[in-house]
Amino acid sequence: MGLFRRRRAESGTTAGVLPPDPRTPWPEQPVPSDVTTAAAAFWTGWYELLPEVSAALGDREPHRVEHDLCQLVEALHPRLHFALERGRQAIYALVLSGQEDPELRPYTDAWKAAGPQDDAIWEYHDSVPPVPDPTEVTVNVGGQRVSLADVRIVAQVDEDVVDLAVHHPAFTDLDEAARTALTFLPLDAALGERVAAERLRRVETAESEPEGTVGLVEFRDLVRTLPERPDESAGTSG
Repeated sequence: MGLFRRRRAESGTTAGVLPPDPRTPWPEQPVPSDVTTAAAAFWTGWYELLPEVSAALGDREPHRVEHDLCQLVEALHPRLHFALERGRQAIYALVLSGQEDPELRPYTDAWKAAGPQDDAIWEYHDSVPPVPDPTEVTVNVGGQRVSLADVRIVAQVDEDVVDLAVHHPAFTDLDEAARTALTFLPLDAALGERVAAERLRRVETAESEPEGTVGLVEFRDLVRTLPERPDESAGTSG
């Protein structure tokens, strides 16, 4: 049920209105100078839109609220992405992601701090969270349906970070861009976007399976044994 934001110019055109000239650059969106005020404005808009969001999700038509949600997210910061997903504990999840860009972290931090507590209906994440069991995930990459259960990883721990090589049998049938996507996507699925960015140092694509590999669940267990960093002592969100 993912619904990641996209430029409004990509969402289609209104009847009788000519589409924009593709040679015309999309106008740069303003970035709020007051992060706290922008975060508060987002949540005001979210509560106003929530009845429509709930109705659209109940009807399995999330596209009905895509445009309005794009506007809310862009007003917080134009480079943020969002998704409506199935929740891990709640029914639904709203995810905001800065794709671990340090310039966007203050905006996602302020958004999370100003938001409500999770409840039975909604949970809120300021980065893409891990999936409960990544081996149950199947993705479309390079025109193929690929199971993450077949991902194999060899990892070398260096204090509190990891260097690794990722292998999948489908690598031999994919072009370079698709191999790169299939290298990093399983890591985000297993660890979550934020932990992957913080704990993984060098990541290589291995077309042939190295010796001593483990699956995604075993790899996640390994990363979770790494020493805690000082900035993690207060806990992490998402």
